[in-house]
Amino acid sequence: MKCNRRSLAVAVLVSVLGAGACSAPRESEPPRLRVEVIGSSPHDPRAFTQGLEVVDGVLYESTGMWGVSSARATDLATGTETARVGLPGRLFGEGMTRAGSIVWQLTWQDGFAIARDPSTLAELRRVEYAGEGWGLCAQPERLVMSDGTGTLTFRDRVSFEQIGSVTLSGYRDPQPNELDCAPDGTVYANNYPSDEILHIDPQSGEILAVIDAAGLLTPAERAGTDVLNGIAGLGGDRFLVTGKYWPRMFEVRFVGN
Repeated sequence: MKCNRRSLAVAVLVSVLGAGACSAPRESEPPRLRVEVIGSSPHDPRAFTQGLEVVDGVLYESTGMWGVSSARATDLATGTETARVGLPGRLFGEGMTRAGSIVWQLTWQDGFAIARDPSTLAELRRVEYAGEGWGLCAQPERLVMSDGTGTLTFRDRVSFEQIGSVTLSGYRDPQPNELDCAPDGTVYANNYPSDEILHIDPQSGEILAVIDAAGLLTPAERAGTDVLNGIAGLGGDRFLVTGKYWPRMFEVRFVGN
C-alpha cells in the first residue's frame, strides 16, 4: 500500500505503541465450510458442464465447447433424459436457468442468450447482451448473471434486460462461474477455477461463506476432467454438485469444519 500523510501519522503513533508502521486493518475472512457427501450418481463424462439446476423434479443442464454445446433436461427421479438440443454452429453454451415458462441459456462470447421452451428445450428467441456469459440463476423477481468478474448482473426474467448489478466484497479475487439461487434469497457460485463454492448475499455483494469442495473425485476419476462447475439446490440443505467432464454427480450438504 502507499502511505498518505494521514496514514503516515497514524503509523508513527501505532509504531510508538508497538504496532507495525503503515499496517492496514485486515478484513476478516468469511467462514469456511466443507462438503459432506450424502450420495453420488453417474454423470456424462463428455459433458462440459456450464449450468445445472433442478426445478419441479427436472434436472436442467447446459454444456459447452465449440460444436458440441447442448441444453438437456432429465427426470431427476428416474434418470431418464426427456429432452436434448444441440446449439447450432460453433456456439459455446454457458449457464442456464428456468424462469417460469422460459428456460434461459447463455452463450459465452457469442453475445446473446437463448430463450427455450421448458419441456422441449426448443429455441424460442434470442436476446443480445454485452460482455461474456458465464453463470445464470433465477430469483422470484429477477435473474442473476455472472461474467467471471467480481460483479453480478441482475436481469429481467422475461425480457432479459439488465436492471442492476452488485460488486462482490469480503473475499480475494472472486470469479463467480455457475450460479444457484437459493430460496432464502442468497446465491451460491462456483469460484473459477478453484474447488471453492462462494455463498453470496446478492443485495450487498458480501460473500457470506466459502465452501471447500475439494476431493470429491478420486485421483483416478479426476484424471482427464476439468474444474468443479455445476451446483443445483434440491431443497432444504441439500445440493447437487458436479464438474466439467466429471464422471459423477454428488448430493451434498455444506457443513462446518
